[in-house]
Amino acid sequence: MSGVSVLILTKNEEKDLPGCLESVIEWCDDIHVYDSHSTDRTVELAKLLGAQITSREFDNWASHQNWGLANIKFKHDWVLYVDADERVTEDLARAVRELVSSATDCVAFEVQRRDFFSERWLKHVQVSPYYVRLFKPAYIRYERMVNPVTVVNGKTGRIGGYLDHHPFSKGVSHWLARHNSYSSLEADQFLLNASKGEKFKLSKALLAEDFQVRRYHQKGLFYKVPLRPLVKFFVLYGVRRGFLDGRPGFVYAVLQSIYEYFIVLKVQERLKAPKA
Repeated sequence: MSGVSVLILTKNEEKDLPGCLESVIEWCDDIHVYDSHSTDRTVELAKLLGAQITSREFDNWASHQNWGLANIKFKHDWVLYVDADERVTEDLARAVRELVSSATDCVAFEVQRRDFFSERWLKHVQVSPYYVRLFKPAYIRYERMVNPVTVVNGKTGRIGGYLDHHPFSKGVSHWLARHNSYSSLEADQFLLNASKGEKFKLSKALLAEDFQVRRYHQKGLFYKVPLRPLVKFFVLYGVRRGFLDGRPGFVYAVLQSIYEYFIVLKVQERLKAPKA
C-alpha cells in the first residue's frame, strides 16, 4: 500500500462513489469519505467498500474543505483529494505512489484533470487545467465560497497522469441544478468582494503561471464584463475551438454560458433587494 490518504467529498453520491472508490481502493489503505449528510446510500456504500466516514453540514466550499483538512485524522502525511465524479487513472496512481515514497521539498502537487461529456474528452472547450490535489494538509487552505482557490504555504510541483472528471454522469438536469446552487454562491461572493474592496489584476488574470491564481483574478474581473454569458460562449466555442469537440463541445459551451447568466441575474437580484 502507498503512503497516501485519499479524501472524497460527498453529498448524495451513490451513483458515482463506487467508481471513484474502485479507482483508489487497490492501492490506498486510508480512504476518507467526507459526507454532507447524504440521504441516499452514499454512506452505506462507502462503509461497504472500507472507507472511513466523517459527516458535517455543508455551508460553503472553502469553509467545508478547511474544516475537513483541520479535523479529519489522516493516517499518512500526504493526502490526495478526489471528487466523487472523478476517477484516478492508473498513470496518476502510479505517479502518486512513486512520489510519496521519495524525498521532495514540495508540500503540494498539481494534477491535470480531463473533463468528459457523452464519453468524449472535452479537449478544447475545457482547458484540462492543473489543480492542487496532492498535498500535506498543514500547508493548505481554501478561499472563496464556490469554485475555491487553493492557497499553498510552500513549494508546489506537478505530477504526471490524469484525473478524469465526469461532471455529467448524473445527467444534464443534475448539472443544471448543481450549477444553479453554485451561481447563488458566486453571486454572494461577488457582493462580498465588492464590500471588501477586493482588487483584481488583469495581468495576473492573463499571465499568472499558477492556474488557481489566474482563475481567482479572472473571476474577480469577469463579473464586470458586459454581456458576459455571450463572451463566455465566444471564448469557449471560438477562441478555445470548442467546435473541435463536436456536439459535446457545443452543448458544454452553451451550458457554461447559461451558468454565467444565472450569476448575472442573481447579482442583479441581490443588488435590488431591500437592505435588511
